[in-house]
Amino acid sequence: MDDLHQPELLARLQHKIDNKTKPLGSLGRIEQLAIQLGLILGTESPRLSQAQMLVCAGDHGIVKHGVSAFPSDVTWQMVENFLAGGAAVSVLARQHGIALNVIDCGVNHDFTPRPGLLIRKVAYGTADSLQVPAMSSEQCQQAIDQGRDIVKNLPGNAVLLGEMGIGNTSAAALLLARLGDLDIADCTGAGTGLDHFAIARKVETLRLVLKRHASATAPLDALACLGGFEIATLVGIVLQAAIDNRVIMVDGFIASSAVLVATRLAPRVQQRCVYAHRSAESGHRLMLETLQATALLDLGLRLGEGSGAALAWPLLQSASDILCDMASFESAGVARSD
Repeated sequence: MDDLHQPELLARLQHKIDNKTKPLGSLGRIEQLAIQLGLILGTESPRLSQAQMLVCAGDHGIVKHGVSAFPSDVTWQMVENFLAGGAAVSVLARQHGIALNVIDCGVNHDFTPRPGLLIRKVAYGTADSLQVPAMSSEQCQQAIDQGRDIVKNLPGNAVLLGEMGIGNTSAAALLLARLGDLDIADCTGAGTGLDHFAIARKVETLRLVLKRHASATAPLDALACLGGFEIATLVGIVLQAAIDNRVIMVDGFIASSAVLVATRLAPRVQQRCVYAHRSAESGHRLMLETLQATALLDLGLRLGEGSGAALAWPLLQSASDILCDMASFESAGVARSD
């Protein structure tokens, strides 16, 4: 994976944005974002094309221990809602012209094949990680490889990460605690809406999971023992998108956990990532700190699905258009300040 820190291109991009008809630095983080897009796409005039929202779905065996306010059936029901166009991410993707594909990575349900659905089921949900590894190493690698293959067959130069899986805030919290060397209580939040007592029970359950898999410290071992099929598929998507020098728009807590694993495997992945928002899920702040990342938005979101990524997408489009289309002082005939 190439290092995107190219001093000559960076200098040209900085010169270009500095010479737009505006006070120096007056567009703030939009200017930083424009430069990042130029570095990712390798050009002084980065144009975003054919953005792809990939919503990866899977079920989790640990749900039987009461770590979610919703039953596992909600996973497949929400997949149907995505495909019918009724979910928040469906509405937002439609609004912004983003292609939406839903990927069955391991949902405990058989779906009727149809456009917009990619069936890449590894199994009917992960195993109960309180008892055994959530995935075998072979299943984990299968999910990663399938994520890579999905990206290889997609057009465009940008991917937006989405997910669905009842119980997956638990998997994300476990990965953050293990790979970030943090206390699980600090990484664990309400998820789908647990009350204070249920969160405490969730924390104790996850603490036991970490104890059972204490030796799973390497990134792929942690992913297999603690993660989910949808998270592993997202890891593959992120790795391949980074190799392809696509812009990677990261959604919330669960999507960020996949990026955390990917960056542990290939640190230069981080150069291609744009973090859409800081989730209201309590662990996401720590996740962003662990990734040394700053999110574009902070709107109190905790829906998942890729909804935050879709909401932030217009900011990327604006950054691209500013860099490509905004006049310079010279072209507009505008005098500079002394």
